[in-house]
Amino acid sequence: QVQLVESGGGLVQAGGSLRLSCAASGRSFSNYAMGWFRQAPGKERELVATITRNVGTNYADSVKGRFTISRDNGKVALQMNGLKVEDPAVYYCQGSNSWSHAVYWGQGTQVTVSS
Repeated sequence: QVQLVESGGGLVQAGGSLRLSCAASGRSFSNYAMGWFRQAPGKERELVATITRNVGTNYADSVKGRFTISRDNGKVALQMNGLKVEDPAVYYCQGSNSWSHAVYWGQGTQVTVSS
């Protein structure tokens, strides 16, 4: 069974940091682009950051300079610094393969920021 499992969410004060981690199991994701998305209540799911198999990265404008995505040995991390009150959401890990069109999602982890 293919799974992506996120961890590391929680409650943090504005200006603080959290590190999210996504662990893959059931198959190798080395040829997959990996990404973090988030969805706040009443809003659509939006892209936060992506990283290709060649470790090229892309960020939403709202998180540039504050968030860093990385990957290593089947895990993908999202280091979030300088968290703002507009960052709270459920954060989802995604793996996608442009050749096979396969897309996998994790179950999500909640991030809450207090002012």
